[in-house]
Amino acid sequence: MKVAALVLLFSIAAVSPEIRYFRYERPLSVTQSSGQTCAVIDPAIFPHAAPELADLRLYMDNAEIPYVIQLAEPLKAEEKSITPFNLGDRHGLTVFDAEMPEAHYRDVELAISARDFIATVNVAGSQSKAGSAQTRIGSYTVFDLTSQKLGRSTVLHLPESDFRFLHFSIAGPLKPDSVTGLSVEHLPARPPKYQSVAVSSSGENKGRSSLFEFIVPAHVPVDRLTLVPGPTPALFSRDVSIAVAAQIAKSTDESEPARPSVYSGNVLRVHKVQEGHTIDEERLSIDVPSPQSESATKWTVTIDNGDDAALMPETVRLEMVERSLCFEAIASRQYTVFYGDSALTAPRYDYAKLFVAQPDPMSVSAGAESQNAAFQQRPDARPFTEKHPALLWAALIAVVTVLGGIALQSARRSVSRGSGVD
Repeated sequence: MKVAALVLLFSIAAVSPEIRYFRYERPLSVTQSSGQTCAVIDPAIFPHAAPELADLRLYMDNAEIPYVIQLAEPLKAEEKSITPFNLGDRHGLTVFDAEMPEAHYRDVELAISARDFIATVNVAGSQSKAGSAQTRIGSYTVFDLTSQKLGRSTVLHLPESDFRFLHFSIAGPLKPDSVTGLSVEHLPARPPKYQSVAVSSSGENKGRSSLFEFIVPAHVPVDRLTLVPGPTPALFSRDVSIAVAAQIAKSTDESEPARPSVYSGNVLRVHKVQEGHTIDEERLSIDVPSPQSESATKWTVTIDNGDDAALMPETVRLEMVERSLCFEAIASRQYTVFYGDSALTAPRYDYAKLFVAQPDPMSVSAGAESQNAAFQQRPDARPFTEKHPALLWAALIAVVTVLGGIALQSARRSVSRGSGVD
C-alpha cells in the first residue's frame, strides 16, 4: 500500500515532457519499410542534453514514440577465469588442457608467473574432454621483454572459436609451475564500434614525457583512448597516464579545486623476430571508464618516454562507444528527436524492457541540430521558499527577534515580582 502511494506521488510530481519546453531538435526521415529502425546518436547531442540523455524524446506528429538506446558493445565484456587441468611436462614441453565456456570466444590470456622469456604456444581444440579428434588452431608467441623495455604479452589471439576444450603445448623456458591459469572474454553479439569525441595531432614534449590535451564538453561520455603511432619508434612499450579535471570546480572555495580523476595503462607495439620467434603484438587503446561530467573537462594524456626517444603519435583520440536510438518506425513518416529540457527524468517504456535487437535493423541518419522554433522557458515550479530564500531568512530572523523580545519582557516581569515579594 505504501509502495503504491509512493509510486502515485512520484507520477504526480514528475514533470511531463512537452514539445514547447525542448530547446533543440533533430529530424529523422524514415523512407524505407516499417520495422525496427536505429539512428546513431551524434556525440554533438550530449552537451545540449541532460546527463545520460535523460531528456531525449522522440515524436511523430506530436505523439511521443517509445525508444531504447543501444550500445554497439557492452562497456565491460564478461571475463571468465579458468583453471587448467592435466598440467605437466611431456617430452620437454609444458602441456595442459582447459574447459572453455559454452560461448564464442577469441582472445585467451595465459596467467604466467615467469619473467624474461619468449615461448611458442601451440593450441588445438576439441568438443570433448578426451578421446575425440583435435583440430589444430595455431601457434602463438608469448613473451616478457620488460628487461628490454618492450613490455609483456601472454594473450593468444585465436580466431573466433567455440571448442569446448582447448589443448596447449608450450615450447620454451616456461615450466608447468609457471602456468597458474587462463582467462577468456565472451565475444559481444556484434563487433565493437566507436565514435571520436576529440582528436589531437599536436602534442608537446615536456621533459621525458609527451603531452596531449583535450577539452571535452559536459555530459559527453568517453570510453577509451586510442593512439595512432607514426613509423618511429618501431618498437615501444610506454606507460600512459590520463588526468581528467573539471573545468569548473564544484567547490565554492576556489583555493581548493576538485581533484582530477587519474587513469593509467600501457601502449605497446612489438614486431620483431627474436631467438627464432616471430612477435607481432599491438595494444594501442586504453579503456577509460570515465563518468559523464556535469561540466566540461580537461583531459591531459601523458606518455612516459623514460630515457627512450619520444613517442609522438600521429593522432590521439578520445572515443565513445557508439550509441543508437532504436524504435519501431512507420515507412515514409517524419520523426523528430527533441532534447534540452533539464527538468525531465529518463523515460520508462515497456518497449525498452521488451526490446529484442534485430541482427540488421533499418538505419536512418539524424539531420542537423536546430533550435526548436516553438521553444518556451519552462515555468519555475519550485516552491516559493526555494525561489526566494532571502525572504525566508528574513522571516525567520523576524520571528526569532519577536520571540526574543517576548522572552525578555517575561524575564523582566519575573524579576519585578521577585523584588516586590522581598
